[in-house]
Amino acid sequence: MTTITPGAAGTLAGRTILMSGGSRGIGLAIAKRAAADGANVALLAKTAEPHAKLSGTVYTAAEEIEEAGGSALAIVGDVRSDEDVARAVEATRERFGGIDAVVNNASAIDLSTTDAVDMKRYDLMADINVRGTFLLSKLALPALRASASSAAGAHILTLSPPINLDPAWAGRHLAYTMAKYGMSLTTLGLAEELKGEGIGVNSLWPATLIDTAAIRNMPGGDALATAGRRPEIVADAAHVLLTSDPRTTTGGFFTDEEVLAAAGVTDLARYSLGAAEDRLVKDIFL
Repeated sequence: MTTITPGAAGTLAGRTILMSGGSRGIGLAIAKRAAADGANVALLAKTAEPHAKLSGTVYTAAEEIEEAGGSALAIVGDVRSDEDVARAVEATRERFGGIDAVVNNASAIDLSTTDAVDMKRYDLMADINVRGTFLLSKLALPALRASASSAAGAHILTLSPPINLDPAWAGRHLAYTMAKYGMSLTTLGLAEELKGEGIGVNSLWPATLIDTAAIRNMPGGDALATAGRRPEIVADAAHVLLTSDPRTTTGGFFTDEEVLAAAGVTDLARYSLGAAEDRLVKDIFL
């Protein structure tokens, strides 16, 4: 397992994060935790208007980031678009002077079996999860390399699971598994490609289900969500990784529990929605 080495500063104050998605859920929780330090957060998201089933837009998320103590930049765009991603990178550099971290948060999910999955959904997952993660990381590299020369270095953090080649996961939902593992392969490859450059590349995944709109919109979602934890557990783990030393903390596939344990946090009860620790539902891929 990759060692998590604390960075010199231990804070994200004055640092700039470019995140895909982030209008709600885990992404917004990560952004608000960074904002509590005084970070700058740019959000690239499609949700300019409220969704019928999902709360929040990129603009309301930006307001929450400002209220939490950070500076926010709302960028309406699609992570699947080369032009939108290039525009987001440039807008972030113009507004904040650089980019210190990229958080690949945007993701699409469909747990259908191969017979049942619609190919439009397959393409959506492949384009957002795999291509979007690769594209945002790729286009941000010049700015990240400029940041890497600083004492704090630079980071790419992707919300994707460890690559588990147990056939059970591919057999349950092959299309989604390929899309999420594509994100994780980006972490694996970029960590190797960029080693020695001061850019830490890691993946983070929740050990249990997390109460998000995506979970609650699934059949039986309310019951599943209450058997999980609040998004803040992932946000606190992301904060640990984004303030770690990227020269030594890189190429890791971490769960939120592992990261917090390494930081000395063992009592996770405050993240619970009421279920006892031994009744929590583990997330997939683990």
